[in-house]
Order: sequence, then structure tokens, then C-alpha cells
Amino acid sequence: MFVYRIVSSRYPANDGNGAAKYGGRWNHRGTPVIYAAESRALCALEILASGRELANDYISIPIEVPDDIPRRVLPITELPQRWNTAEHGNGTRELGTSWADSKETVVLVVPSAVLPRERNYLINPRHADFSRIAFHDAEPFSFDSRLGAGKQGLLAGTPPPIH
Repeated sequence: MFVYRIVSSRYPANDGNGAAKYGGRWNHRGTPVIYAAESRALCALEILASGRELANDYISIPIEVPDDIPRRVLPITELPQRWNTAEHGNGTRELGTSWADSKETVVLVVPSAVLPRERNYLINPRHADFSRIAFHDAEPFSFDSRLGAGKQGLLAGTPPPIH
């Protein structure tokens, strides 16, 4: 199975340190997690939905997860209320951090907060199976300028923190 990640080319795409530094919807600060999605388009929507300024040096990384690697899937029915709002609280962070700390699986499959029927994939770089996941060559990625028309300065400025 392939999943995808879009990040600024200035940061490593395969260490989870950005998420550890800033925290995210699915992890507390201090917990390294790599955020990926089932498609490049979903990655792009997740970035656009964050409301941050966009970097001008994005890359897309195809990530190959062997089919025989076990995954934990979190259905929407197991998520806390308001899990998909902009101010989502600590409920999802607790779930993701607990999963990462337990090292139960190397991959956690979660619904996208932007499109709940689509899936995001969290990858745990501290799991023993992490070395089996292949990060392929980065490909340049840019957002069409029309996507920034409604948000002043969206396509210019400093890069956002990575997750």
C-alpha cells in the first residue's frame, strides 16, 4: 500500500520530529509521529484546512507500507466528541499518543478531519517495524495559485510547522 506525505523540503519527511516539536491533532508535543494520507489530494486538503501560510518548497513523498504490516484502525465511533473541529482538544491527542507510546502497531489509520470518509495514516518511527516502511524519492509539489485566492498571503511567506 502507498500513502503520501507533503512537507517542506527543508525538513526530513521520515523522522516525526516536527510533530514531536509542535504536537498535532493526533499527538502531544514530545511524541514523534509521521502524518500521511491515502492520497496527495488529501494531504493538500489537510494543509489548506490548517489555515497556515503555505511554503513555497513543498515536496510529496510516496511511502510504501508493506501489506503484511498490522495496522490499528480507529473508527469514527471510537473518537471523542468534536474530534474533527478546528479546536479539537486533547481527546484525539490522547488516543494517538497512547497508541504511539504502546508501540502496538507501526501504523494507525484515522479518519480525516477534513473528509471523514477518507483516511490519514500515522506512522510511528519508534516502532520495531518502522524500518520496513520505504520512503521513496521526493517529488516537487506546488499548490495552484487559485487555491490561495480567498486567503490573503496564503501562498507566500514563511513555511508552516510540519506534522
